[in-house]
Amino acid sequence: MATGAQDLRRMLDELGRISDERGRLTRTFLSPAMRRANARVATWMRSVGLNVREDATGNLIGRLEAPRSGAKTLLLGSHLDTVRAAGRFDGALGVLLPIVALGELRRRGVALPFAVEVLGFSEEEGVRFSSAYLGSKGYTGQLRAADLKLRDAGGVSVRQAMAAWTRGAPTAELRSAAARAPRPQQWLGYLEVHLEQGPVLEAKRLAVGVVSAIAGQTRGRLTFCGQAGHAGTTPMALRRDAFTGAAEWALAVETLARRSSPLVATVGAVVVAPGAPNVIPGEVVLSLDVRHPDDGARRDALRRLIADAKKIARRRGLTCEWQVTQDNGAVSCSVPFTDLLAQSVRAVQRRSLALVSGAGHDAVVMAALTPVAMLFVRCREGLSHHPDEFASPADLNVALRVIVDFLTRLAGHEKI
Repeated sequence: MATGAQDLRRMLDELGRISDERGRLTRTFLSPAMRRANARVATWMRSVGLNVREDATGNLIGRLEAPRSGAKTLLLGSHLDTVRAAGRFDGALGVLLPIVALGELRRRGVALPFAVEVLGFSEEEGVRFSSAYLGSKGYTGQLRAADLKLRDAGGVSVRQAMAAWTRGAPTAELRSAAARAPRPQQWLGYLEVHLEQGPVLEAKRLAVGVVSAIAGQTRGRLTFCGQAGHAGTTPMALRRDAFTGAAEWALAVETLARRSSPLVATVGAVVVAPGAPNVIPGEVVLSLDVRHPDDGARRDALRRLIADAKKIARRRGLTCEWQVTQDNGAVSCSVPFTDLLAQSVRAVQRRSLALVSGAGHDAVVMAALTPVAMLFVRCREGLSHHPDEFASPADLNVALRVIVDFLTRLAGHEKI
């Protein structure tokens, strides 16, 4: 299957050059680069016999029909958006590898007894609207009015962005898409191949591993408001500096997370206003990302962090406001589906390792409607969300062989 792995690597390289920013890979929800990426991936989908469409949320969907009517549908995919200054593998690997795997089966003359949809979700990272999974929510009919009201840094709402993308009002299209979406009883399950984004597989000297669960995640914005003033004439004791309050709280976030393993908590974005060197900051907006494999522990940590923010604000003469932009519980992968995937892993690399994912994935949303499984692929030094993100050609070949073996096993499974 070396030729297929070479094709996969070439496709990853080509897709990695489609960006909204010169000199680095950045591809966000419903951006011009997303439109170009969808067009290129659609060409690859059609080359292996898939019928291609795009929904109102910008998701790219390639469908292979089953030989008989009424057969269930297996979903394979991941996301085509990226973080800023991204690597080539995060998300894209899970869209392109299934295309190559289906092409390999086609060359072998293997006809699957079930339908397949390869999904390139338009949004998973939450970069543009600070809320993840807009693509998979749109595909499954789970987008809500609150999601459509979210605004990006330029003041454009999700609804407006979708209207521009579809060249019309998206609401009716969303309703019809939700009505057309496969019902749970029609789905066989959802399988997502993804870069591990961590160091465990490399430490264990394994190319791939099977995910057993995905940690719960809460994401939101905290706003500290004080009083802007002249940096030269306002005495230190009379200041209501929003930034120093925000900085104190950011350190409190780190302190709690360091003391509460396996909790992880991150302040990843800070916006300071007015943002001038000679003006005391009057307002600061910070992002907060909190994750834990236990939902109760995650919610408890979040309550403590918001309480800390309020205490800091009172002591410094500030106000603070918390807004949740995303909240997802921990997800357990399907045991039967995962066991079958583990059989394929053992057939290819002899040993199967179970992993818990600290990162969120589209499987989180898909798990509400159908059984899910995930295959992790080793990444060099555990590095991801970075231009140096890398999976070796040899490991890509192992992952491809595993998915081809899995599809073949699933085709012969007696319960299909």
